[in-house]
Amino acid sequence: MALLIITTILWAFSFSLIGVYLAGQVDSVFSVLVRLALAALVFLPFLRWRGYRASTLLLYMLVGMMQLGIMYLLSFEAYLYLSVPEFLLFTVMTPLYVTLIYDLLSRRGVRIGYLFSALLAVLGAAIIRYDQLSDHFWIGLILVQLANICFAIGMVGYKRLQETRPMPQHTAFSWFYIGAVLIAIIAWFLWGNPQKLPTTHLQWGILMWLGIVASGLGYFMWNYGATQVDAGTLGIMNNMHVPAGLLVNLAIWQEQPDWPPFIIGGGLIIASLWIHRRWVR
Repeated sequence: MALLIITTILWAFSFSLIGVYLAGQVDSVFSVLVRLALAALVFLPFLRWRGYRASTLLLYMLVGMMQLGIMYLLSFEAYLYLSVPEFLLFTVMTPLYVTLIYDLLSRRGVRIGYLFSALLAVLGAAIIRYDQLSDHFWIGLILVQLANICFAIGMVGYKRLQETRPMPQHTAFSWFYIGAVLIAIIAWFLWGNPQKLPTTHLQWGILMWLGIVASGLGYFMWNYGATQVDAGTLGIMNNMHVPAGLLVNLAIWQEQPDWPPFIIGGGLIIASLWIHRRWVR
């Protein structure tokens, strides 16, 4: 849980930084490529292949492609259609995807208790961030939901691989990021716009922070923490970024949240986690 909480705090800054300084200014595919390439460099020294089946290495690459490569491409594109609050709102379905996908991969029936606690977390996040929606509602909604599904598939897939084909997690992440970078490279050659590269030191600095800290260290801590908790807790923790992201907006950009929904929704997310850990699990 400690790793999931620390990572949630790290990621809370990413939403606003991308929405304010990168979206619409820097090519989204280039942003994804730089972010993933820097993260891959962090784990490149841990790359190992001896003693592992090729199929195992390929599976770790595939979950990296899904959880980060394809997810980032969809997410950065979604920022062109959505405000940061809208983006946060549309991620609230992730807990449902996590619990349902884990049950499907585990070949067990859908557990009603897990579904209930995840729905409480979704309701809490929706209460916090429901506001006036933009004209690009449907495009943004579809892009974010596709990104959420890819993220959930990759995260649950990684958790299942560590259960069925374990390897040291720093080694697993070296292959994880190779898969993600391959997707980003292909996307750059297909859709990249070299006319919209970063033009300021601030933009380059944000990309470096996103790549080395938010992605490189953040996703390692998140996926490592994911292997230490059950799928229901993991799904609920995915929605803690909503109140965390709003608090970052308040602290840095002085954007006041609507306090009654914020308190009610945040309390509901915390309650869903407590209910799940106390009774459901």
